[in-house]
Amino acid sequence: MTPLAVDVNGLVKRYGTNIAADGLSFTARRGEVTALLGPNGAGKTTTVEICEGYRRADGGTVRVLGLDPRDQALRARVGVMLQSGGVPTGARAGEYLRLVAGFYADPVDPALLLERLGLTGVARTAYRRMSGGQQQRLALAAAVVGRPELVFLDEPTAGLDPQARLATWELVEELKAAGVAVILTTHHMEEAERLADQVVIVDRGVVIADGRPPELTGAERQLRFRARPGLGLDELLSALPPATMAKESPAGHYVIEGDLVPELLASVTAWCASHGVMTEDLRIERRTLEDVFLELTGRELRS
Repeated sequence: MTPLAVDVNGLVKRYGTNIAADGLSFTARRGEVTALLGPNGAGKTTTVEICEGYRRADGGTVRVLGLDPRDQALRARVGVMLQSGGVPTGARAGEYLRLVAGFYADPVDPALLLERLGLTGVARTAYRRMSGGQQQRLALAAAVVGRPELVFLDEPTAGLDPQARLATWELVEELKAAGVAVILTTHHMEEAERLADQVVIVDRGVVIADGRPPELTGAERQLRFRARPGLGLDELLSALPPATMAKESPAGHYVIEGDLVPELLASVTAWCASHGVMTEDLRIERRTLEDVFLELTGRELRS
């Protein structure tokens, strides 16, 4: 079995009366991307900061590459991408990346990384004059320039355009192929579903779901369509097989779950036609990771 890169067991962290981690446990393996997901305030940032060695746990055990997260020997083996900050505002992109590379015995050529991430044109530009997306890509380059065995990526594609996002995804996939363990925190469920081998969903300081994306989303298919809000779902269900379920969420977006045979599709469209309902975007698809995430954590806004 692939060796563990991170092993978190029964993690507890309190801030006064607020419990950020309440017996939280998960593992991450080498050569895999582990997505740590959760709504705001769920405890994932605290958990990652403890794994990175920036905070101390109040209880439980955390091992990173077999060591205590605060062990100085990990500095040369672990890469950390921060979502913002950490770079002197007056530093030029190329100079900064060369400086970071100098801390490692066998770094990636900084010039190659700059080219790979589309930063060659701003290599002589001060950090404060770079766009948010450029700053984000520089932070990614700094996290991987030392050829880490484990890398923490915090919202790596926040603020990136589609081309830069694709380049970031390709780089993450190459890291995985090279045997690097990647721990990814993101609010983009599409990103997590594309990149992650393992998904850990955290809420209120505990793990509420843990598994590979197909295990979490399941094999069931759904019929989805858009129409005017407030359709009579009870009346629609009466025209469908008994085991069928229907819901409207959000308003005007309908999901039908059940045995999706051709007769079911015909019954739905016939009912809509008989009630003067014009359907849009009618499609059959599997549940997504976003569906699972919202089912488990709810749709209400978090502060």
